[in-house]
Amino acid sequence: MCFFDQHRFMCGDWKWGHFRQHCNREYRIGETCGMKLIMHTVPVGQKCKLCEKIDTKVRRRQAEVDRITRWQREGGKFRASIDKSVEIIRSLDMEIYEMSCERNRRLQAVGN
Repeated sequence: MCFFDQHRFMCGDWKWGHFRQHCNREYRIGETCGMKLIMHTVPVGQKCKLCEKIDTKVRRRQAEVDRITRWQREGGKFRASIDKSVEIIRSLDMEIYEMSCERNRRLQAVGN
């Protein structure tokens, strides 16, 4: 049971930080026993990388929705572009859903 820092992001996700202290079970110099315990929790004032990716995809999806709305106001001459944007939105929705599921799995994992 060796001790490490834990970095906690604004979104609730976390990651292991620097090694801090050996436990009495590890006798080899420079090695850890493999069991990690938290020495200090360091709050991080930003979201994790996965949440940043989700936010980026949500912004891109909103831009496509705005583009479709603008094209529909201008008339039916952009049908192919609208169809392409609808397909992009569909794929972004799928990616956002998969990333959200991954984030939920990580939040429910042991160590939280």
